[in-house]
Amino acid sequence: MIDDLYSARILTLAANLPHAGRLTDPEGTGDRTAKLCGSRAIVDVTLDADGRVAGFAQDVKACALGQAAAGVLGEVVIGSTDAELRAARDAMLAMLKSGGDGPDGRFEGLRALKQVAAYPARHASTMVAIEATLEAVSQARGVHASRTAAA
Repeated sequence: MIDDLYSARILTLAANLPHAGRLTDPEGTGDRTAKLCGSRAIVDVTLDADGRVAGFAQDVKACALGQAAAGVLGEVVIGSTDAELRAARDAMLAMLKSGGDGPDGRFEGLRALKQVAAYPARHASTMVAIEATLEAVSQARGVHASRTAAA
């Protein structure tokens, strides 16, 4: 199990966490914890005028699988839309739970975690970063909507 699950690629991704830390003035913050293992991701975002992720920071305390997923996410999330993130999340869940191919486009790197599908107890830790990011983006979209309504 260990050799299959914790490949050199996974360990390399886990060791590289782009955008680590927190933003000083986020428009949205998401916080997700995997109940089974305690892996946690706190994500801060800002959005540009078109609703794309402009600023991103993540504070991730997770197993190697959660760290690896966060590493892939951090490499490509800037410039992404809410729809792209949702599609990546849905494709990731399908990959883990029902044999799907995994995300494509900018989030295709998450396919490196395909072997996690055989270990259901590890699914939640693999998803914490993307779920926290979606929560942060949703909150930030609300901030943008409020600003637009007030203008």
